[in-house]
Amino acid sequence: MKRKILVLGGAHIDRRGRISGETAPGASNPGTWFEEPGGGGFNAARNLARLGFQVTMISPRGGDPLGEMVGEAADFAGIDDRPFVFLDRKTPSYTAIIEKDGNLVIALADMELYRFFVPRRLSIRWVREAFAAHDFILFDANLPEETIAAIVAKANSLQKPVAAIAISPAKVVRLTPCIGDIDYLFLNEAEAAALTGERPEDAGGWPPLLNEIGIKSAVVTRGRRELVAICEGRAVTLQPPIADTVADVTGAGDSLAAGTLAALMAGLPLEEAVRYGAAAAILTVQSRHAVNENLTPDLLNEALALVPAARILH
Repeated sequence: MKRKILVLGGAHIDRRGRISGETAPGASNPGTWFEEPGGGGFNAARNLARLGFQVTMISPRGGDPLGEMVGEAADFAGIDDRPFVFLDRKTPSYTAIIEKDGNLVIALADMELYRFFVPRRLSIRWVREAFAAHDFILFDANLPEETIAAIVAKANSLQKPVAAIAISPAKVVRLTPCIGDIDYLFLNEAEAAALTGERPEDAGGWPPLLNEIGIKSAVVTRGRRELVAICEGRAVTLQPPIADTVADVTGAGDSLAAGTLAALMAGLPLEEAVRYGAAAAILTVQSRHAVNENLTPDLLNEALALVPAARILH
């Protein structure tokens, strides 16, 4: 029987402009434009669906053609799509400019609609039923702070494990009031620094900082350097494999979260689960899409051969 995951958060349009040559700041740069559905929660949801989980997605959406595009992508991925549709508003969007090597130059997030996902929407009958029917709750920090707190409280009251994707340094601080009640947190170094107020150079400096602010379990990615994972007083590092070709880094963190959660739900310990996350991430950066269109459990297992064993810090 398929495990069920409820995802709440970002499901919007990603627009990405890729610069063809060397980046010239403050000038016109030749390049290409690409548009597809995205969002932290939605990217993770599609990865999880491709890995064989039964996924339900709840997210605000505008009553426009872009909203229809997101809905079609959810259907194509096999997700049970349950949007709150605001007919008179536009679907949120994320617009990024990317260098020719796939790295981000700058991005603009037009996410005003997400503030309408208020806590009282969690009391709607079908939403309550969705919480009760699923094995795991995942959300992202696109949602308002008070809604995040309500999601975590509801998951805890039902004794459902809950995980969060940080999204950005500006948004991760929304998790602060309930951070000690989140079972798994996925964030990058800049987002972790926004929470801790510090940014140690050495990987071993992260576990005490994260523990100090009450984080139970987390995975902190550090670009091409070792990622750091903590869980139940244990800490490990893992050197992510370097892709031979990088098509686009968009969605890598979301796929890492999905791959790690998939392994955790299969009963693997954190030091092994992050290997699956790293394998999912390398498959994503090799694709021009935010979710690798060829992802399957078999492909993930093949990519796992590229990922070294985690190193236990303590």
